[in-house]
Amino acid sequence: MSHVRATHASHIVLPESVIDKPTVFSFLINHFKQIDASVWQQRIIDGKVHWRDGRLITLDCAFIPRERVYYYREVAVEKKIPFAEKIMYEDDHIIIAYKPHFLAVSPSGQFVNECLVNRLRIKTGIDTLVTAHRLDRATAGLMLLSKHPEQRHLYHDLFKYANITKHYQAIARLTPELYQQQQQAELALPLHWTVKNKIVKGEPSFTMKIADGEANSHSEIELIATKGEFGLFRLSPITGKTHQLRLHMNSLGMPLVNDRLYPKLLDRCDDNFAQPLQLLAQQLAFTDPVTGIEHNIVTAALEIDALINSSIDII
Repeated sequence: MSHVRATHASHIVLPESVIDKPTVFSFLINHFKQIDASVWQQRIIDGKVHWRDGRLITLDCAFIPRERVYYYREVAVEKKIPFAEKIMYEDDHIIIAYKPHFLAVSPSGQFVNECLVNRLRIKTGIDTLVTAHRLDRATAGLMLLSKHPEQRHLYHDLFKYANITKHYQAIARLTPELYQQQQQAELALPLHWTVKNKIVKGEPSFTMKIADGEANSHSEIELIATKGEFGLFRLSPITGKTHQLRLHMNSLGMPLVNDRLYPKLLDRCDDNFAQPLQLLAQQLAFTDPVTGIEHNIVTAALEIDALINSSIDII
């Protein structure tokens, strides 16, 4: 079977110390347990694994702590995502781009070339583009990318130390109580919630869950508009835990429209492009740590009317 190979290499930094893994090959098969050892063996034989300077790694190459190992992801079939990205801002140091629903940010899982980073590298000719933060494949919205890998940590720190303002929008069904108030014209907007709790890994491991204990997540949530049984929400994540906004909305009894993970994990299936998750990273505002420029980038808002009147399916 022919495979699709990533255009650009992924990499992993070998850890400081490793026990009983004297070769790079043995480290890789132990670290990436979901990939069969024969796959790594063939990649190495085919010259698809190398050091930072381009020297090929062989099956008996010794493990070297703190060194980077580069490799090329492969998938048997890669699905095309029929939605376009858009560059919202660009200068000598950064790109701020809109990522559509269903498009991965970086190579992962079944996607190697159909991802935002690869598309933008092709579009701009800048092979050094790297992302400064994460955004779920299911979520649409703004992404900040650095053109210079050596500056990436400066932009990542904006998110790490909460020196950037992030606002999302989401659409969810109202709780029965809120819907009743809305029907009786007793709902005074905006309504505001502060949500703080502890988020930990769930089961299966690609999900998260709320657990007892000291809070490690914080979101500010506002209901800003309603139409029928649906509400439009403005979400401000103060922290950045995986699936934080989806979990926090679910904890309020209002899971996001077309969320396949919360409150109930739905069966895995091919992407249904008519059922996008109603979550949008709409605004990024920050002071550029390199240039000092004040940025405030906003993309088009979600609209309840558009959801109700469109061909979008609702689950």
